[in-house]
Amino acid sequence: MSTKKDEAGAIATQRETLLNGVDEAALLKRVVGIIESRKYRAGAYANREVTLMYWEIGQHVSSVLLDRKRAEYGKRILATLSQDLSWSHFREILPLKNDEARMYYAKDAAARRLSVRDLREQIRRKVFERREIANSQLTPASAVPFNMFKDPYLLDTLGLKENFLEADLENAILTDLEAFILEFGQGFTFVERQKRMNVGGEDAILDLLFYHRILKRLVAVELKLGRFKAAYKGQMELYLKWLDKQDRQDGEEAPIGIILCATANREKIELLEMDKSGIAVAEYWTHLPSKAEFEAKIRAIMIEARERLERRKTLPPGNGHRQVAYFYDPIGDGEDDE
Repeated sequence: MSTKKDEAGAIATQRETLLNGVDEAALLKRVVGIIESRKYRAGAYANREVTLMYWEIGQHVSSVLLDRKRAEYGKRILATLSQDLSWSHFREILPLKNDEARMYYAKDAAARRLSVRDLREQIRRKVFERREIANSQLTPASAVPFNMFKDPYLLDTLGLKENFLEADLENAILTDLEAFILEFGQGFTFVERQKRMNVGGEDAILDLLFYHRILKRLVAVELKLGRFKAAYKGQMELYLKWLDKQDRQDGEEAPIGIILCATANREKIELLEMDKSGIAVAEYWTHLPSKAEFEAKIRAIMIEARERLERRKTLPPGNGHRQVAYFYDPIGDGEDDE
């Protein structure tokens, strides 16, 4: 018995010696944090690899075995494979017509570990297409990063009634901030509403201020009823210059802004070269139309965007406009017609 007591005492003494001067609670918290972080990374990596594995299988079945010709036979084979492999995510992705869209949704589902329902909702709401429409505003001289914004934004979940005011829109956003940030995209965190800036003794007030954790920069958001006006450019430029001078922290990139309007005149926006000033403009829709109407509207905007990109190619060199080659199919909307 005395031997066991001696051993226990020695262990306790050794533990006390090792932890002398160490915050044991902090040490435990850090170790647990490391374990959880590595578990999350391992899970995310495994999920990504499984998703890409299914993508390669689907691509092989579609392009090699079926050669995109034997439709009826292909449907039977896909139905059998989907049951055998349990690849429900890719039953949503494979019918898409556009390869870039398929890859976007596959990577997004893996990165954010989306459920099948969430993935289906992303496809239904045409997130890829709306991101590409927003990208069509940007040129090589753009201070706005590619793949950051969408156009239009779908704010139908906010429950706004007709004839609402800007204050109503702002309040609705803040009431359901989670839904708004989910629509805006990954990486956004809310900072402040009605940001007051004193410029030469006069107050200027920004509607909403966010911070983007991935891009490490402030994002100013201004809400406007009705159509886009050229005067909004100067207003947002003032906000961004003030934020850059007064609020920008060490290690952060220059602030950027987005103006949300009920109707955006995209040709006017292009002429004003808003992106060079770090400003993006997008429409917001507070009510989602029927599926057929929604798809028709998005398709029309896509065609218009592609026409603008084609016109840029005819401009003389040295004007800072991109020779765009990344755009999607102007006719197809990313899904099979029903």
